[in-house]
Amino acid sequence: MSFTNMLNKLQGQPESYDKKAKYKFGKTLGAGTYGIVREADCTEGKVAIKIILKKNIKGNEQMVYDELAMLQRMHHPHIVRFHDWFESRDKYYIVTQLATGGELFDRICEQGKFTEKDASQTIRQVLEAVDYLHVNNVVHRDLKPENLLYLEPEPSSSLVLADFGIAKMLDSKDEVLTTMAGSFGYAAPEIMLKQGHGKAVDMWSLGVITYTLLCGYSPFRSDTLAGLIDECQNGRVIFHERYWKDVSQDAKDFIGTLLQPNPDDRATSEVMHMMYTERCKAWADTFLQEALKHVWLTGQTATDHNLLPEIRSYMAKARLRRGIELVKLANRIEALKMQEDEEEDVTGAADMPANVKEAAGEALSSASPNKGLATSPEPLGQKKSLHKAVRGAIFKEVVLAKVREVKEEEERKRIEREATERAQSPRS
Repeated sequence: MSFTNMLNKLQGQPESYDKKAKYKFGKTLGAGTYGIVREADCTEGKVAIKIILKKNIKGNEQMVYDELAMLQRMHHPHIVRFHDWFESRDKYYIVTQLATGGELFDRICEQGKFTEKDASQTIRQVLEAVDYLHVNNVVHRDLKPENLLYLEPEPSSSLVLADFGIAKMLDSKDEVLTTMAGSFGYAAPEIMLKQGHGKAVDMWSLGVITYTLLCGYSPFRSDTLAGLIDECQNGRVIFHERYWKDVSQDAKDFIGTLLQPNPDDRATSEVMHMMYTERCKAWADTFLQEALKHVWLTGQTATDHNLLPEIRSYMAKARLRRGIELVKLANRIEALKMQEDEEEDVTGAADMPANVKEAAGEALSSASPNKGLATSPEPLGQKKSLHKAVRGAIFKEVVLAKVREVKEEEERKRIEREATERAQSPRS
């Protein structure tokens, strides 16, 4: 036993904590309610390490074990790969493949052209990942562009699905989930109404992503929960002539099969059968899933219409949101830093970054390597990264966003209460 191993044991660290010495921690990639994600170097190369504070999930440790179990079972080219895990007295560490190619929309904006045909093949990669999950009785429950990452900066890089923090492994293919999940604007109506949900929620989210990718705006645009629920329940998807006239009918049909308010009416992603291919003397999966077999995903009927102007317009509107996210992210990291235990009595051994604003800036610039917001001091004489008026607008939006969050939380609780009462009341 090495001196380090002995020291860790004397400090009451779990046996797996010895693995931490293999990693050299780098910049912050993101932060959430339970912890942060940091880049790290090891002998196998760069990895991403999700660090979860145990005190933040006390009583819900099973969610970490579920995520670990799922990640270790997943082996697919379009799903982020599990690397390792270990724990300390007060934290869990989940190590995964590091995707360095940027988020979906950011990466597209860096290209000179992005056609409907390109979009069909991009969505096909996502759907193949979703199909793999569903075949293995896993529901992701948080499909959104931010969780779709390119593995490498190269043009030929694959797209991978990441962040399985709220994914669920079903005990049976028909199991009904009841906990709230998903992100505002991408969550299916049955989640928001607490009616119970399953694999179909991922198909709804994919429909929203596809729509947004093809026109640069969301099919459901209400900024209140009640309004969004009403829009989703109504299920009337509008393809405005100005933005959709050059997009194929097959693309619209594909979206229509996914954005069905009734989950039973949505296209599924279930494998229908397998066949033996005599010619190559090997087993080959023939996927006849309702969604995957859609003609639009072959690219044959997709147009060469360039979608880039609409997508860039969408991302331009997202710039101010990035500023708001910078403030929120810094606040989350600061809160996590304050909660972190000084467990190692070693200077600089803390996992939460010391410079909160710089870490938040790193996280946003990691998602978009060329479009991150500068947060560190600049040399004298250079123009500040954020104009005074923009900083003022961001502050105003942060305040308004906080007010909206409080109102949304109140509205969400009211809608949940009414939905629960309706579910419990005897039907006439």
